[in-house]
Amino acid sequence: MSGEQLIGRAVAPVMEIVRNIKPDQLDAPTPCTEYDVRKLIHHLLFWGPTLEGAGSKETVPPPAEAESDVDLTQGDWAADLVAQLERAIVAWSAPEAWQGTTHMGNPTEMPAAMVGGMLLGEMLVHGWDLAHATGQQSAWDNDVLEYVHREVETSAEMGRGMGIYGPAVPVPADAPLLHRILGLTGREPS
Repeated sequence: MSGEQLIGRAVAPVMEIVRNIKPDQLDAPTPCTEYDVRKLIHHLLFWGPTLEGAGSKETVPPPAEAESDVDLTQGDWAADLVAQLERAIVAWSAPEAWQGTTHMGNPTEMPAAMVGGMLLGEMLVHGWDLAHATGQQSAWDNDVLEYVHREVETSAEMGRGMGIYGPAVPVPADAPLLHRILGLTGREPS
């Protein structure tokens, strides 16, 4: 399956996880060691418009304020994040979103399929982070898992070099595909 066919299926579980986060869980640590739940939500809200713009081939710079300045005390952050995720689905559901090049908030052109693959990976991995931190179950269908696994396998070393992923966590070759993805990104799946 292609990325545009998978984006909705990759993001839908994340929206459900976000809807079920309780306010008293915002300070819970996540498997992504630099973020607690609150900071991870900040991260998704902060970069959401840029990733949405990339799907529409528009250069949307990240907000001028720091990522940590996103305020969760005002408004309904869960509804805001779900709405942002829905807009990303619309932008990346078009086949042309995955063709040619696009931008991630700056003039540097990147292959659109690579950016779309990064978005799918970001949704799955950070969705799992949020679910794990808040005691929720997470599940993605096998097509999404296979696609993300291929993307992460291809980019894991580069991601580690950029500090995006931690050192790989050894996971048996016959472990569930989700666990192999998580291990590649430096997360302990169990």
